Amino acid sequence: MLEDGLSYPVRGDWIGRIIIGGILGLFSVLLLPAFVIVGYLVRVLEETIAGEEVPPEFTDWGDLLMKGVIGTIITIAYTVVPVIVYGVVVAVVVGTGGAVGGDAGALIGVVGLLLALAFIPVLFLVYYAVPAGLTAYAARGEMAAAFDIDLLKPTLLSTEYLVAVLMPIVVAVITWVVAGVLAATIIGLLLVPFVQFYGQVAVFRMFGAAFATVNEQIDADPADPDTGAVGGDEVTY
Repeated sequence: MLEDGLSYPVRGDWIGRIIIGGILGLFSVLLLPAFVIVGYLVRVLEETIAGEEVPPEFTDWGDLLMKGVIGTIITIAYTVVPVIVYGVVVAVVVGTGGAVGGDAGALIGVVGLLLALAFIPVLFLVYYAVPAGLTAYAARGEMAAAFDIDLLKPTLLSTEYLVAVLMPIVVAVITWVVAGVLAATIIGLLLVPFVQFYGQVAVFRMFGAAFATVNEQIDADPADPDTGAVGGDEVTY
């Protein structure tokens, strides 16, 4: 999976794609280019799920922008909402402990502290779920699919997806090292967005490949009660 992901961005006429992606990254602070990049990454997921071996081109920019906006909304829903809920729960528990006082209050305060220390695991769960939501959206072309438990469950519980989530950490480390070296000079610093775009495409290739593999297994054994079906809609690979 790692080899496939790292080689994927440079297949076909890759130079033009990397240049466009890097330029968009340079101007991503303007938001509009950032949305286009997200849209392109969603398209990478779509093409990978469909069985394409070469990255998509930057075409139909309006469609890329729309997909990018929807993908951003999905990401925010998966990240902001859980963090807010988690923060409210911790605040309520700690506040209750302070209000109760005494030994019972101290015990509740300890529980609140333990909940606060669980913030890193919560962030990992968010990191784990976001790619699955985006890939489900790419597979169906509907934002609601990103929150379809029947569609997400087989992917989230699969070994393939777990590996696909962990492998990008390796890609991220490689990207950070290369970016750190390039950032030592002004010219090198300008190249950082191009390296980052390469890494993003590689990572999303892995996510899409994992999703496709899991759902191919489901299609091969649709009656398996442990995996379920893909929400009743056929996914083409």
